[in-house]
Amino acid sequence: MDWRVFLTIFVSVFLAELGDKTQLATMLFASDKAVSKWTVFLASASALVVAAAIGVAAGSVISQYVSEKVLSMIAGIGFILIGAWVLIFR
Repeated sequence: MDWRVFLTIFVSVFLAELGDKTQLATMLFASDKAVSKWTVFLASASALVVAAAIGVAAGSVISQYVSEKVLSMIAGIGFILIGAWVLIFR
């Protein structure tokens, strides 16, 4: 395993997930005193693992047809558009 790649991906995803709607939803579920915190943790962690697996599978398939450079440009433009939308309409 390439630890530099691992740490780069870990830090990027970790920072992207902080304070997003997924974390807020998890906090909401965990705030319910009647619900086991272990259940909330295991369910939310499992959901993130499945979502990441879908991302890896989709990226693997898409990369067979579209170059990495084009995918990076599309992702970058997408993030810029989302940021502009949030600034303008929120």
